[in-house]
Amino acid sequence: MFESEVNPEKIEKVDLIVSIPSYNEAKSISYPTRMASEGLTQYFPDKRSVIINCDNHSPDNTKEAFLRTPTDVPKIYISTPPGVKGKGNNFKNLFKKVIDLQAKAVVVVDADLKSITPGWIKRLGEPLFKEFTYVAPLYIRHKYDGTITNGIAYPLSRALYGRRVRQPIGGDFGFRGELAKVYLESDIWDDAIANFGIDIWMTTLAFNQSAHVCQSFMGRPKIHRPKDPAAALGPMFREVVGTIFSTMQKFESFWLNVKYSKPTAIFGFGLGDMEMPPKVDVDTDKLFKNFHNGFVEYGEVWQKVLSNDVYQKLVEMKGMKKNIFSFPTDLWARLLYDIAISYRDSVLERDLIMDSLIPLYFGKTLSFVKKTEKMSIQQAEETIEDDCMTFEMTKPYLIQRWKEKNR
Repeated sequence: MFESEVNPEKIEKVDLIVSIPSYNEAKSISYPTRMASEGLTQYFPDKRSVIINCDNHSPDNTKEAFLRTPTDVPKIYISTPPGVKGKGNNFKNLFKKVIDLQAKAVVVVDADLKSITPGWIKRLGEPLFKEFTYVAPLYIRHKYDGTITNGIAYPLSRALYGRRVRQPIGGDFGFRGELAKVYLESDIWDDAIANFGIDIWMTTLAFNQSAHVCQSFMGRPKIHRPKDPAAALGPMFREVVGTIFSTMQKFESFWLNVKYSKPTAIFGFGLGDMEMPPKVDVDTDKLFKNFHNGFVEYGEVWQKVLSNDVYQKLVEMKGMKKNIFSFPTDLWARLLYDIAISYRDSVLERDLIMDSLIPLYFGKTLSFVKKTEKMSIQQAEETIEDDCMTFEMTKPYLIQRWKEKNR
């Protein structure tokens, strides 16, 4: 029998929710659930709290693993109907429940987290009871963990919307209860947002609501299931990056007038507490090969979706040997801006445009790995900050082309 909700303690009203979205996380969900309970009892004893598992009707007994986990805080299990998957669909259930429970604040943490501590709940939740509306995480990550964030999501969202939020798709974050209504009533919703596009969509909507955003320093690295940046990306890349491009259309009146970015407040300890994240191995030969294979598979697509100057620069790069390979950031910025315009105009089928971007992303990732291989995490961070400044300085190119094509 399918149960869309299990609410053993019949909770009807709360102040604070910790939500854990999941699909097939039976082996991992107990740990973040226990840490959430400890964080809520230790740091928010005066708040009525609940832990909500928003699940995709996982066949691996995630529901049972969650409900069996011993906690001092009540739990609710919510599921999408059988066959309805996607992280975004889990969040849609969460937004409805936030409104239903009249919650003042919501903290979200990933179900596969191995490094979460009770302090994470404090750091993501506490700012929401002060002046902040949306809390993004700030953790120490290995320089090759989160390459979609480093190479695309952070520089693009920063250049577009003028907010320096280092982890706009961090997976662990907090938001005020009133934002749930904004999210639920938004007229921007598609299959990408119903899946992995949800995190960047939520961050982007918060920016465009002029929400009071802060970053909260988590004190520990994010340790979950790491992925080699050279590995197959699957639909996640299309959904995350496609959502960035599709929301650009909706919010063009906002970002066309943003000239520079401004720092975002950091809540917590600052960057003094350094615990080293686990190593991420990168297969640079595979990155190089994937970049070159792109010319065979997508060369004609690139000619159609990129400006002639950008395409010619790519052709010049084709002849580079791996030991001297470099993908200049100003070229990468113009390339992404070109793709954004071609995506808006549906120059070709949008999934094809997104797939054609993947080998180029592999090339940019290889360039970043080569540039930073002898750098510390802090030095690599400074390199990413320099890249973001390049995106900001190149933004007039986007604005000019965006308006020309709009005529």
